[in-house]
Amino acid sequence: MTQHHNLIAGEWLAAPNYAPNINPSNLQDSLGDYAQADVAQLDMAVAAAQKAFPAWSTSGVQARADALDKIGTEILARREELGTLLSREEGKTRAEGIGEVARAGNIFKFFAGECLRLGGEVLPSVRPGIGVEITREPLGVIGLITPWNFPMAIPAWKVAPALAYGNCVVLKPADLVPGCAWALADIIHRSGIPAGVFNLVMGRGSVIGDALVNHPGIAAVSFTGSVGVGQRIAAACAINMKKVQLEMGGKNPQVVLDDADLGVAVELCVQSAFYSTGQRCTASSRLIVTDKIYPAFIDAMQKRMASIKVGDACAAGTDIGPVASLAQLEQDMSYVDIGQSEGATLLAGGDRLQRDTEGFYMAPALLVDSTPQMRINREEIFGPVASVIRVKDYDEALAVANDTPFGLSAGIATTSLKYATHFKRHSQAGMVMVNLPTAGVDYHVPFGGRKGSSYGSREQGTYAKEFFTVVKTAYTLA
Repeated sequence: MTQHHNLIAGEWLAAPNYAPNINPSNLQDSLGDYAQADVAQLDMAVAAAQKAFPAWSTSGVQARADALDKIGTEILARREELGTLLSREEGKTRAEGIGEVARAGNIFKFFAGECLRLGGEVLPSVRPGIGVEITREPLGVIGLITPWNFPMAIPAWKVAPALAYGNCVVLKPADLVPGCAWALADIIHRSGIPAGVFNLVMGRGSVIGDALVNHPGIAAVSFTGSVGVGQRIAAACAINMKKVQLEMGGKNPQVVLDDADLGVAVELCVQSAFYSTGQRCTASSRLIVTDKIYPAFIDAMQKRMASIKVGDACAAGTDIGPVASLAQLEQDMSYVDIGQSEGATLLAGGDRLQRDTEGFYMAPALLVDSTPQMRINREEIFGPVASVIRVKDYDEALAVANDTPFGLSAGIATTSLKYATHFKRHSQAGMVMVNLPTAGVDYHVPFGGRKGSSYGSREQGTYAKEFFTVVKTAYTLA
């Protein structure tokens, strides 16, 4: 079985241990063995990044732009190959995998342009004869910790701006999906970026993640993952005075009003709740439906869910692939049991499925007769499990939608401009969708939420500079 090493100081270095990368659609299919670094290798990576930083941070912006554009071009040219790899290791359908890879390529191309667009300000001083310049400079070495559910796009939207603005990087991908991170590292390695500017350190979060966050050579940490881990990272960064950016959980509401187009509402709910196996922080797991449309909505949802094909992620015709891991499958199914024990009714799905190959297949679950205070409506499940909450009108729907410790994404299905406008203003979420799935965002605009979903400045688009740069104010006597 092929071994895939860590990339440190421009060299592929063997690790103390390796772990197999298993296809969740077929547990007999391994994508190879991937490095499991120790703290000594992490120290080497940080040292390499520190050494590379002075030259890279002051290098010409055209060289950075050319390198990022080259990375994006290769990713896009190989989108089908890399999309298949993504689907084999994470479990989303091949079409979704190819789409995610294309998004990653476009992110690098966007930030290739941002290398040339980083502006500043020139202001007059209140004191005569003095000029004031306000500029942005890179932070230093950035530690990036990425999750398993978007193994190509999320590393891209952290790595690309970090490099564009002159920082050096140590990337620690999720242990479950090292293949995409390794492939991305290989492309970056061959792009012409100097040795040490980008480093890949694969390994267990409990070993590498903690050491990365607490390393004195790391200037800032950008993390996407669970709330509990994010809170610990925030505390560690506060103690060590590091800049921190966190994207964590979601319990996203999808409101369906009486005046909604039923076909549109059902399709966007199915897309939001179940596609990508529900393994998206923007997925909608709370379907909040008003009285008059409720019976028709439930009937239409049942019929639509019956047509969903669950199967091998790379097989033609598959709508939903497997859950990413056994641990996640067990968690998803446990929440179906929890919901029923609290009084909800399982209307569809919720069982483990058998297919031609052994994998982590689950029938999408729909729970009805649920109430806002049930655990299934308070806690992030992160799987193909959705619950329906019945409400009397728009006002109650808005109140229930906002009654959550999270605030990432929220959606509304309505034909009323009045309600759509009001919801966009009064939804306590960082992103709001009108007659669209809650999951699905562009790569060139800010991404992030409120409350327990996000901490720190936004990711993506021009707003990424808020995290990856520091402001400097310089005074000059004329």
